[in-house]
Amino acid sequence: MDRHALLASLDERAALDFLSKMIRHKSYSETDGERQLAKVMAEEMRALGLESDLQDVPGGRYNAIGTWRGEGGGASLLFNGHLDTNPVTEGWTVDPWGGLVDDKFIYGIGCSNMKAGDAAYFCAVRTLIDAGVRLKGDVVLTYVVGELQGGIGTIAAIDHGVTADYFINSEPTDLQALTMHAGAFTFIIELTGDTRHLSKREQAVDALSAACALVPRINAMTFSGARSDEHLSINRAHVGVMQAGLGREMHDWRPPQVADFVRIKGSARYAPGQNEEGVLTDMRAALDALEAEYPGLSAKLIHEREEGRPSMGTFEVARDSRIVRVVNEAYRTVRGEDQPTGAIRPPGFYGTDAAHFHHRLGVEGIVCGPGGRYNTMPDERVDIPDYLDMIRIYMLAILDICEPV
Repeated sequence: MDRHALLASLDERAALDFLSKMIRHKSYSETDGERQLAKVMAEEMRALGLESDLQDVPGGRYNAIGTWRGEGGGASLLFNGHLDTNPVTEGWTVDPWGGLVDDKFIYGIGCSNMKAGDAAYFCAVRTLIDAGVRLKGDVVLTYVVGELQGGIGTIAAIDHGVTADYFINSEPTDLQALTMHAGAFTFIIELTGDTRHLSKREQAVDALSAACALVPRINAMTFSGARSDEHLSINRAHVGVMQAGLGREMHDWRPPQVADFVRIKGSARYAPGQNEEGVLTDMRAALDALEAEYPGLSAKLIHEREEGRPSMGTFEVARDSRIVRVVNEAYRTVRGEDQPTGAIRPPGFYGTDAAHFHHRLGVEGIVCGPGGRYNTMPDERVDIPDYLDMIRIYMLAILDICEPV
């Protein structure tokens, strides 16, 4: 089998058109548009000859699952991506649902996160099928929902028995091989001080002043127990919300008074080998130090857990595992250079559904997808060469893992 001829057979125009078609579906999380796109993906896979069905997800939602059955004797490879998207923000200069293609980019909300990855593995399978390729092992395509709610769609797929020998999660990494990413959780800090009028400010315990000192310390934190410098490199905490005022209701109509209550909300990232309890212990130590600096201040740390929303766990795969070596070699064939591999940042700070396959099934996998540099921003877009090269890399990965007959 001439692999270079197979790669050259990719219909680039059709691949771009397919991604544009996906973008035109307004598949906001937990909406009818998300359900409609799942139905479309199931129909598209069925039209290719795959076994395909819709799978129930709690909340009246659907995953679209397809299987290209092999003839036996080869390993199976699963691709994973989510269909739900973030909302459109201000600042767009193109139609977020237009699927516009120019000479450099393809644009649209969810294009980078992560419909380009979704479309890439569909087009990889389609190209191989059109070329008459037959495989020993199965290829499983999973189009899930609820990644933005902690990965409930992927968890539902696993609970329904979806599995494989190896997986590729297609979250946007700019085609880099992400072999490790952080776990994530949300925290709340409540600071309680003692108010006075500004004329007696020296007698007060200023919760807002304490919060202003605390935020940069939290944002600079790394956590104890990191296994290596690479693990430490994906430690991070960030405060995204701070509210202050008088009392727990944070009244804001008496600015002459010292604020006696602050609520801070943020997110923490920790590496494999670390855990949420250890992160909270380190943060508690920072709050103890703050209380010592501001006598009379009370600092409360809360781990926010949202009912029905799983935590996004850590992910790690050995760099010498088969799936990593296969994707590295495919990248080298397509691009003629070595693939950046490891706890790449910024993707190393993401949470992905790879963690669920890793922890719940113990399956070896990798996170590698198109998009990333223009992710979650106005005029979200993906470089056309990256999208097309990703399709070719996926094609080679399928051939190496599942083996042609």
